[in-house]
Amino acid sequence: MRTPRALIPLLAVAGAAAVVVTAGAGAAIEQVSVPSGPALADAVQDVAPATVNAMTWNVCGDTGCPMGTRPAELAGEVARQMNGSEVGGRQVRMNAVLLQEVCSGHVDTLKAKLRSWSWAFAPARTTGGAERQCANGQGRHGVAVGADSGLSDVKEMRLPAPDRYGRSAICGTVSTSRTRLCSVQLSSAQPDDDPRGQWRAKQIGKLTELAGEDRVIVGGDFTERPEAPALGTLYRDFAECDQGPGESRTGAMTQQDWRGNAVAKTDYLFISKTAGASCGVSPAPVRTSDHRPLAATVRFH
Repeated sequence: MRTPRALIPLLAVAGAAAVVVTAGAGAAIEQVSVPSGPALADAVQDVAPATVNAMTWNVCGDTGCPMGTRPAELAGEVARQMNGSEVGGRQVRMNAVLLQEVCSGHVDTLKAKLRSWSWAFAPARTTGGAERQCANGQGRHGVAVGADSGLSDVKEMRLPAPDRYGRSAICGTVSTSRTRLCSVQLSSAQPDDDPRGQWRAKQIGKLTELAGEDRVIVGGDFTERPEAPALGTLYRDFAECDQGPGESRTGAMTQQDWRGNAVAKTDYLFISKTAGASCGVSPAPVRTSDHRPLAATVRFH
């Protein structure tokens, strides 16, 4: 856990081509191009200060996961974590959430439970670009963002990846705080996926283009430890909420082994360097996933 701190200005990031979806699971997709960074900066430079409580969590929602065959219980646990997660020694209610390895059926359940929230979902892809399906009958497998107010400018991007293990990112802008939320799960280090990290480096490059440059919270399962070279661009252009003083790359471990022991930090919340943040990971094992949620209070000036 880290204490709040002031952070230095964020470097500019250029725009890129992307795929647009309307907010919510199962929306239509069309090709457009993303506006360049300076236009986004001009649009938000006069926005009032805002505080965002955000959580990222790889919920492990498919079969083979602790609650893969109990989707209703898993959605209930996600809602419970959103209602109160520890940050800075106190329980805070989330108003933004980033989910990975989630099924579109889970998102539909959360939409029904939390009617004031807005959601956007992006499916993972398989060979030939086909949408990956969850094996437990819960629809498509992918990543999602949610906010307790409206989401606008929602964009999905298919990331460069091995054909067998396609990856996607999803971003949306919170209407009240004008915060850009992005959720992603990068390629894994498995021998048949991306053992050298060359795909992860390309995916991070595209992700930063999609995120923009001001009031940004980019989170997810990056499948790498903090010292990994592939994460260098993110640590250069953003601040990680749990990274420690200066340029150090540290943070509480979020990935668990089968016993529930925390074994590595692979989940991250990267934020604009103009913001301040405090961060928290539960010290107790999580029985519903092989990852522990990472939560933060982010203050945009």
